[in-house]
Amino acid sequence: MIKVEAISKSFKDTIVLDEISFEIKKGDFIAIMGPSGSGKSTLLYSISGMDSISAGKVFFDDINISNMRENVLSGFRLNKMGFVFQNVQMLKNLSIYDNIILPALVAKKESAESIKKHAKTLMKKMEIEGLENRDVREVSGGQLQRASICRAMINHPDILFLDEPTGALNSGATDQVLNILEDLNREGMTIMTVTHEPHVAARAKKVLYVIDGQIVAQKEFDGSVDREKELAIWLEEMQF
Repeated sequence: MIKVEAISKSFKDTIVLDEISFEIKKGDFIAIMGPSGSGKSTLLYSISGMDSISAGKVFFDDINISNMRENVLSGFRLNKMGFVFQNVQMLKNLSIYDNIILPALVAKKESAESIKKHAKTLMKKMEIEGLENRDVREVSGGQLQRASICRAMINHPDILFLDEPTGALNSGATDQVLNILEDLNREGMTIMTVTHEPHVAARAKKVLYVIDGQIVAQKEFDGSVDREKELAIWLEEMQF
């Protein structure tokens, strides 16, 4: 689905990404780990075209998105990608429901009736039905993050990009969000998430570890039931 070819990014005299190459296949669930300042979030933003790169190429379904004009790329992201962030990016003057359907209204791919039906289905799936008319300040952090996933899914994206999606949540809300992501992946959704939390990364199928703008190691789970233990052993062996 996505092929990353030797992408680099520099800021002034600092190398943020250093000739990173890898592929994301349809149905993958990839977690990017690494210490603070390692470049993991920059990598996610560069792959998705939200951030420009200094060198290299990113292909999405064989389309080179790294040299797209910004107005074309923004439309491509709207239709092909969904985004969820640690700090929820919702408009405070809109209800939960209106925030969810907004990207679909902008994309204009479906009728208003189809958008409404899809939004209702997503909210039920995320177990937040009944919150449609709530203000974004009237729901819990976990409910708001699940609403963010609904919004990210409203345009039927090919991939979900998440940047520390559980960083501001308590353990109960974190588990709810992670269970939803696992369910979505089992249904075929491709997911890439940035996290510094091993218990979050352990829900993925593959972990990429980034240090100083380079992927220094990667771990694919072998189907073990206790992925968190398996990941902890790997991180210790790699001295991360």
